[in-house]
Amino acid sequence: MIRMVSIGVVTTGLLLAGCASTPDDPNRNTKEKAAAGAALGAIAGAIVGYQGDHSGGALRGALVGAAAGGALGAGVGAYMDKQQAEFERQLASERNAHQIEVERLKNENLKITMNSEVSFDFNSAAIQPAFTHTLDKVNDIVKRYPRTSVRVVGHTDSIGSTAYNQRLSEDRAKSVAWYMEDGGVAPQRISTEGRGEAKPRATNETEAGRQLNRRVELLIIPDQDIQ
Repeated sequence: MIRMVSIGVVTTGLLLAGCASTPDDPNRNTKEKAAAGAALGAIAGAIVGYQGDHSGGALRGALVGAAAGGALGAGVGAYMDKQQAEFERQLASERNAHQIEVERLKNENLKITMNSEVSFDFNSAAIQPAFTHTLDKVNDIVKRYPRTSVRVVGHTDSIGSTAYNQRLSEDRAKSVAWYMEDGGVAPQRISTEGRGEAKPRATNETEAGRQLNRRVELLIIPDQDIQ
């Protein structure tokens, strides 16, 4: 019983440590990811240790698992922290002009949302020449972080038929993927998906809402074994 209480203290302490960072801490994501990984590692290690050795193996397993899980979590978090910082710095002008958004998701993925009003002509899947400079900057960063994959997702508003919008969203996603491949990103790192009008983020009843719904998103997904 005492040993199991000790394990609870270990995992609780690790989780509290991850929450101790301040909201403006630049390494907050890394610390929280490390704490979560450590806690999960501790639990897994405790189970294995207890099954193999009731005389203290659970606690030893918890400590070993915490160390391994924390290192793995911190590795992914730190890798994505650096990549996010580069995207935010290199795409600062586009972000200030509300052409691009850079967002960190809870699963450590990065989401880069590109407003299709500045990246594609109306009803077209051809990338506007003026937008290629922005994609070149995205390519440069993606190539320097090879432990991530890229999922390109196209979206449309509800104007037109469902079938047409689905096809347009797929074609726009493919156009971005092909441009990235031509720019030197390995094809095996890129996948595409079209969601048509199925995932609006605003109302389709107004032009402002439809403009928000017409977009292409890049999901930057880290390998989970980064250390």
